[in-house]
Amino acid sequence: MAGTDPIAEGDGDADALFVLTAALLTPARFPSVLGDDYPAACAALGLGPRPDGYGLVFGQDGLGARWTVVVDDVSLVAVAISSWDCGMAYDLSPDERSVVAGLPGWPLPVATAAPGVPAPHDPEPEEGDPAPLAPPSGDVWGPAQRRLGADQVALHWTAWRSRINDDGTYAEGSPTPEDESAPEDESAPENVPLSEDAPVREVADGGGAPSTASSKTSKTSKTSGASGASGASGSDPYDGVRRVLDELHAYLEEPPPVGRVRSASGAEADARLLRADGPGWSFVAKADDMAFVLLDEVPREVLPVARGERLPALLKGLDAMAVRPA
Repeated sequence: MAGTDPIAEGDGDADALFVLTAALLTPARFPSVLGDDYPAACAALGLGPRPDGYGLVFGQDGLGARWTVVVDDVSLVAVAISSWDCGMAYDLSPDERSVVAGLPGWPLPVATAAPGVPAPHDPEPEEGDPAPLAPPSGDVWGPAQRRLGADQVALHWTAWRSRINDDGTYAEGSPTPEDESAPEDESAPENVPLSEDAPVREVADGGGAPSTASSKTSKTSKTSGASGASGASGSDPYDGVRRVLDELHAYLEEPPPVGRVRSASGAEADARLLRADGPGWSFVAKADDMAFVLLDEVPREVLPVARGERLPALLKGLDAMAVRPA
């Protein structure tokens, strides 16, 4: 638990807020469940895209109700998150003057609860109140689940990458993301189940038909009840991958809304981890390596894209235009 000191005093008081955890909502770092880019994520919470961004504080009031408090003191929230990530205690108590909005519910699942108050629940609605925020269901597949899936691939990049040989073939006996341990994040969304055996193909960036590098059958129908790798329509999923690559090339010509392309430090000092999103797709890549694509139309599949000849230039261009954490 990040902390349980109330912003406003008063146990059993709806005006108290016991802080549980927090997240950033900035152009370079925002909960992807909220949207494909920073303006869309802000709009999902009824906020304008403030250049410096916001801090999102998740807590319970003295009656146990869930609240998401939006503050404009981004630095304070960033310091708190960094401290918690390092295992250090930090009392996150934003000044009431920094509060921009108080929204009922939580857009992300929070694994902890404040002691001494009722169990987390949505507050009683009052006339004119927005519907309570709620995490997306893990039982369906859509834009939010697709973006969460891409987050999981990025978080467990080493495990996903180890499944693919440099020539684009499937590495037999390689670990799945579930085999790789990662630090727990109490504010992180629940893992979205992804197929363990997506078809591996080398896609010539912008070129013709892909060459099949593996004929392993997808387990999607077993894990999600969805159709196989070719999707409900029976079409080739790599038609969608080529469309994604075309749209990414278009981003280099006409920059998309801020936050559509983000770059963060990878596990290796010289390797940047790229995340990009667009209508119906998500993209994860290492700037010096290969890429993975997830599509709305291909539920729970992670489609690898071998490095090839043209992908390096695309990744270099995306990294150059991407927004980065301060």
